Amino acid sequence: MRSRHAVLVALLVALAGCSAGYVGDSGDAATPDATTGTPANGQATAPPDPETDTLGWEGGYWANETLSLDRSDGLNETERDAVVARSMARVERVRQLEFTEEVPVELVSREEYRNNSGGYERGATFRAFDNAKFEAMFLVGEDTDSLAVQSANRGSSVAGFYVPGERRIVVIYSGDTPDLPGESTLSHELTHALQDQHFDLTSITASTREESNANNGLVEGDANLVRDRYMANCGDGWSCLSPPESDSDGGGGDFHLGIYILNFFPYSDGPGFVDYYQQRGGWEQVNAIYSEPPASTEQVVTPAKYAVDPDPPTTVRIGDAATNGWERVRPERRDDAASLGQSAIVAMFAYTLYDDYNGEGSVVSRDAFLNLQDGEVDRSDPFDYGIDYADGWDGDRMHVYQKDGETAYVWKITWDSQSEASEFATGYRALLDHWGATEVRDGVYRIDDGPYTDSFRLIVDGDTVTIVNAPSTAALDDVYGR
Repeated sequence: MRSRHAVLVALLVALAGCSAGYVGDSGDAATPDATTGTPANGQATAPPDPETDTLGWEGGYWANETLSLDRSDGLNETERDAVVARSMARVERVRQLEFTEEVPVELVSREEYRNNSGGYERGATFRAFDNAKFEAMFLVGEDTDSLAVQSANRGSSVAGFYVPGERRIVVIYSGDTPDLPGESTLSHELTHALQDQHFDLTSITASTREESNANNGLVEGDANLVRDRYMANCGDGWSCLSPPESDSDGGGGDFHLGIYILNFFPYSDGPGFVDYYQQRGGWEQVNAIYSEPPASTEQVVTPAKYAVDPDPPTTVRIGDAATNGWERVRPERRDDAASLGQSAIVAMFAYTLYDDYNGEGSVVSRDAFLNLQDGEVDRSDPFDYGIDYADGWDGDRMHVYQKDGETAYVWKITWDSQSEASEFATGYRALLDHWGATEVRDGVYRIDDGPYTDSFRLIVDGDTVTIVNAPSTAALDDVYGR
């Protein structure tokens, strides 16, 4: 593994579960003064409770109240409840919304979470479909189970989560002693609870990777923006819970950086999208977006494309023309076509910076993908999802096919212009070269060794690029005849 890979992994695992974001003020609501340092007598002090519930007060605690806590053996239940109630008050102050009900918070050890993060049982059809998607992105080779790799990533990187259907939060702790690992993850997940109470997160659904990352640009971007503004008050008006000494910034274990880049998108670019509209129309305008979340990751990357004249993605169609025994793979209870989107295309190219296959070069430069400040990765926004090869995406669709246990796919992508389609095609040829492909005839390529051994046809037609994949060159016409 290349050293730059190891360094970035260490940074990103530290940001996992609730990415770094943007810093601003904590809102306009006034809160009575309370002691912000530890009182001389060791007892927490606070002003009287309000006569009615108000922003910045929850469960008997003000947002800027100081708590006396004994963490020698973790937090007991009473102390944890106090921290959660105060954190709810703080989220209210920042987000300018009132909690309507209490939010249960459960602590789960990293080991327990990793042992139970395998996800749902998936049938062979779904597995074949998912494997083909990740193979198409050159993230997981056909000799590896993509679902297992994603599960391993979750086990190592997730810091906490909110369960909308059950309206509860799970926070993951490291070490042997159950304890809240500071207030960063807690504030992020409490924001999700607040969103759910006001906007019903179960009503925001997605059937493709692209739709999911676009929706989460709003949901996770909102939570990360609130989290950062919340944490900016720690030490400057608020006394905050620090991570226990036993807590570490990473989950360890297996970690796939390419999949992390794919999933990190809403945490990285989402805060900028939310901040763009919060600065222009206040939280009321952000609230209104929940009735119509972003339609594409492109709109999250470039917030103005969501604004006055929304630019929805083009609906892409693929005419099935498979012959000679090749049949569509159609998973049950989900869309039988994939849409990967701009964020996935960026992950496909950016992973060449860190994969272990070709240590001699990459398709994109480090400076083009990483947001650097004085040579160091910007912890608040580490990735640039607007790289040249992905800019101008206007819609995509993928069909997966199967025959005799082998898979193939057709991936059609439309672009805003012919020049942007051509630019993507140039990058894709470089990507094929990176993974060891040779051009066997005009527009047809073959990889004979490695995790992506297959044949490929690249078709550029005006503003549309179509990629055809099959196990052999002869099978390309069977999968997608011309």
